[in-house]
Amino acid sequence: MIRIRAGAPRRMRPGAAFLAVGTGLVLHARRALLRELRQARAVAGAARSVLLRPLPPRVAGLHLAAAQLPADRGAAVGGDLYEVIATEHGVRVVIGDVRGHGLAARGTVAAVLDDFREAVHDEADLTGVLRRLDWVLARHVREREPDPQAAEHFVTVLLLEIAADGALHALNCGHPWPYRLNTRGARPLTEADPLPPLGPFPLPSDVPGEHLGRLLPGETLVLYTDGVEDARDTGGRFFPLAAVLTEATRAGPPSPQAVLRAVFTRLLQHTEQRPADDVAVLVLHNDRRVSGQVSTERGAGLCR
Repeated sequence: MIRIRAGAPRRMRPGAAFLAVGTGLVLHARRALLRELRQARAVAGAARSVLLRPLPPRVAGLHLAAAQLPADRGAAVGGDLYEVIATEHGVRVVIGDVRGHGLAARGTVAAVLDDFREAVHDEADLTGVLRRLDWVLARHVREREPDPQAAEHFVTVLLLEIAADGALHALNCGHPWPYRLNTRGARPLTEADPLPPLGPFPLPSDVPGEHLGRLLPGETLVLYTDGVEDARDTGGRFFPLAAVLTEATRAGPPSPQAVLRAVFTRLLQHTEQRPADDVAVLVLHNDRRVSGQVSTERGAGLCR
């Protein structure tokens, strides 16, 4: 009989040794993968908060809500952008859509939003803001793509200014006009032809703006990107945004959150949870009880 003295090392069988080493490698790889996943989520969350910062619930007497849905399911943000900022010139709003998806589109979103956040305080009128955005887009494209003929680069942009008395002033470069919601249902804010998108063509020397009356107390504006109305069902039918918004007003003035829920619920049903393009919706409700009421609440944005 072979006796093993106490404390003598036992030999591990080759199969057991292989299993132990393999298990260790698997656990190490799993920990590394989870660590990278946590880092990727943190980076994505940081990118989203920088690009499309969460909107406060109110800005200068306006009740706000916004949401976005990137077409790329793995992305935290897409090629859509929006922002709302209270300034001494009034509440200024931007919503836009960058051509394409992915990192390149997100870089353009960052460039446009960064400049908008400064220009709205510096420029006395919206024309100055638009020219700043056009300039920064051209510079961004030159830095990213030395040959401007190699690809098309453009951004649709809608700028809105809402004065203390509700007066609306707008500049539109290729973007869908918002809908106005009131007791009569949902109607486009205007049918005016927009300017071309920023990028392919220089801005004209005289940029025509639109004076669109007033946003009255109790009225709502719904701004959106073209991924909403262009969304199709399996039969090729476009999403009926106007009908969905009109239905949302039948029980009385809906809250901005209720408008978002109605649009996104119906949109996901319409596309069977698979919208083909980035989608962003921004809702502004005039909660000002007295004409000319101005709040000191700060403005911030979202894509948002």
